[in-house]
Amino acid sequence: MDYKTAGVDIEAGYKSVELMKEHVKRTMREEVLGGLGGFSGAFSLAKIKDMEEPVLLSGTDGCGTKVKLAMVMDKHDTIGIDAVAMCVNDIACAGGEPLFFLDYIACGKNYPEKIAAIVGGVAEGCVQSEAALIGGETAEHPGLMPEDEYDLAGFAVGVCDKKEMITGEKLKAGDVLIGMASTGVHSNGFSLVRKVFEMTKESLDTYYEELGMTLGEALLAPTRIYVKALKSIKNTGVCVHACSHITGGGFYENIPRMLKEGTHAVVEKDSYPVLPIFKLLAQKGNIDEQMMYNTYNMGLGMILAVDSADVDKTMEAIKAAGDTPYVVGRIENGEKGVTLC
Repeated sequence: MDYKTAGVDIEAGYKSVELMKEHVKRTMREEVLGGLGGFSGAFSLAKIKDMEEPVLLSGTDGCGTKVKLAMVMDKHDTIGIDAVAMCVNDIACAGGEPLFFLDYIACGKNYPEKIAAIVGGVAEGCVQSEAALIGGETAEHPGLMPEDEYDLAGFAVGVCDKKEMITGEKLKAGDVLIGMASTGVHSNGFSLVRKVFEMTKESLDTYYEELGMTLGEALLAPTRIYVKALKSIKNTGVCVHACSHITGGGFYENIPRMLKEGTHAVVEKDSYPVLPIFKLLAQKGNIDEQMMYNTYNMGLGMILAVDSADVDKTMEAIKAAGDTPYVVGRIENGEKGVTLC
């Protein structure tokens, strides 16, 4: 009896590491110390000495049941972008710069090419967010997970000067809400998606005229990473008063998280285009509008509040970073919460 007979292939693990090295190399920053394969990832903090009061920010997340679509479609090279995005967007939302990322993959059986494809997506997410991929873990779970299945999660660490943290404390009535376009469903609400649409290759390969692509392509579109957009805003000197990453819970749960007591957000639903995938989802699933806005991003992946005098500068900074901004509402005095009109 040996470990391979028990279901864990050590040789496959070695091969996975070799195949992923090229991907990991793309993410390197000068602060990374040592190479892949050590017991821990090391990252120099020498640069943060220039900050008055450096604060470390962290985020951990996964892709939820979106991984099921990747498995059904046998397309594994973008799901890693989602894992990174969910973590680094939260860090950027607080005013931070992501520094590094580590991933965790649990699988029923280690297929080296598949694992390398997943890590390739993680590396792409790290490149987009300028974070180094400094370590990770691939764990085979024979008997616990079916051989073809896996789950993916990770965590990121970032930094900012305390005086530059986005806390919501500067929020005031008259501030303007600016939303940044999402790429689709992102990584939340897929349990409902899987109830509405059949999770078969045939169903996901179905082309929809209104989507301009197959259902699977629309649903698997990677989560947008907003790190560069927020960095671009910061570089223009604009002070972001509050920021919300629109994830699970949609508008109704996430927008109030960025508000301070005594402030109320008003979002105008017709101020930006709702993506076709959400209209199709609502129609096919007979989902009412409030539930849609309480579950999905509805076309806006990040919403921030700035002084009315800074709107034009903020919009230009977002466009310069390659994102699409919309003026979507305002802040008023009132009970902490959000009104959609």
